[in-house]
Amino acid sequence: MLMMIIVALITAILVGFCVGVINGRRRRKRAVGFFHPYTNDGGGGERVLWCAVRGIQDENPNLHCYVYTGDHDATPHSLMARALDRFGVTLLSPPKVVHLYKRNWIEEATYPHLTMIGQSLGSMYLAWEALYKFTPLYYFDTSGYAFTYPLARLFGCKVICYTHYPTISSDMLSRVRQRNLMYNNDTLIAKSAWLSRCKIIYYTFFSYLYGIVGSFTHLAMVNSSWTKSHIEKLWRVPDRIKRVYPPCDTSGLQVLSLERSAEIPIMISVAQFRPEKAHTLQLEAFSAAVKRLDPSLPKPKFQIVGSCRNKSDEERLQMLKKKAIELNVNELVEFYKNVTYKDLVGLLAGAVAGIHSMTDEHFGISVVEYMAAGAIPIAHNSAGPKMDIVLDEEGQQTGFLACTVEEYADAMLRIVRMPKAERLKMAAAARRRARRFSEQRFYDDFKAVLRPILCHISGDGLQTN
Repeated sequence: MLMMIIVALITAILVGFCVGVINGRRRRKRAVGFFHPYTNDGGGGERVLWCAVRGIQDENPNLHCYVYTGDHDATPHSLMARALDRFGVTLLSPPKVVHLYKRNWIEEATYPHLTMIGQSLGSMYLAWEALYKFTPLYYFDTSGYAFTYPLARLFGCKVICYTHYPTISSDMLSRVRQRNLMYNNDTLIAKSAWLSRCKIIYYTFFSYLYGIVGSFTHLAMVNSSWTKSHIEKLWRVPDRIKRVYPPCDTSGLQVLSLERSAEIPIMISVAQFRPEKAHTLQLEAFSAAVKRLDPSLPKPKFQIVGSCRNKSDEERLQMLKKKAIELNVNELVEFYKNVTYKDLVGLLAGAVAGIHSMTDEHFGISVVEYMAAGAIPIAHNSAGPKMDIVLDEEGQQTGFLACTVEEYADAMLRIVRMPKAERLKMAAAARRRARRFSEQRFYDDFKAVLRPILCHISGDGLQTN
């Protein structure tokens, strides 16, 4: 399969070159093409997509917005409705849709081995399909497919990206060197010195390629201090890399009352049902906390809210339900799949704590949403939450950071046992800090970094120098 992709990749590049050079680089349309193959993933990346579309519509109404999507049932009006219903983002006009039919080339299941490089090369083939069907003035990647940037350049596009996290990082290399068991480093490799060395070579080679293709971008927006640091080291174009915090729904959530029901404390987890979100750790920590809870205190309830992108996510959700039964907490745990934005707000309004457990989460939109809603965050002690979000506000603690099951369980118990006045004080400080990551802050910063590129459009829709 990998050989097929390499052949297809070479073909795509040659065809792209012919289209660009022999035909005088097809006349690019006065538009921004957003490369976002999964417009139904329901996560922070999709929120960025719709806010970026809205930001472009605000900043330059003459630029049409197109979305490249592999969701065949997507229509301009259904996507506009989804942006509003799921994320509360009101688009000024429906985005035009370019349907992609080669999305299986970037599916994780297509590459049981060498997944990273397989998906990356496959993304180039998918991008060729996208750009051949419609060539915009600006190619805007909002899903992290850096290997598509050289191809977009061949088609004569200005390349812009919003990078949520590096595809490869020094942290990933470090885990392999230390032979740590994790979702992207399975038991077989972690226990074998020889296989670990092979993986280090593979990661090092991929990191080199990733650095080359990333440098083809004209403008790279990154979502956190952690991501910025890694991307600058990898792509080596620091002058083109700008930190723009992602849009978090702080205004809509900050109107919620900080008061919470004392009868049954509710904890909530909001994350896609993906392996890196570490839902199993959350369940184990919740089970440990319940076992250690004082008999005189009411047992808390745990609400796990997430979205499913595909069959693998659906299967993962079923496994989590079985895990809750194994831990004997199934009567205290509720699962919510693909909820609407309105329903999510309702769930956040009742939670005293919000749980986040992804290692090296690039930013952590869900953590900010917890804080804005009045739920005290318990986040993983790494990357975005540690460096940008769960920091003291005016000397007041805003939440907890944890790594192990025991640390998460301790934090859960502290919140459940916390006197009301103390909880309200911490929740209020967390809410104040969340204002630093508002949707309006995103729009302001987003437009500011785009203006130098967008301001040189001539009457025929082409870039001028």
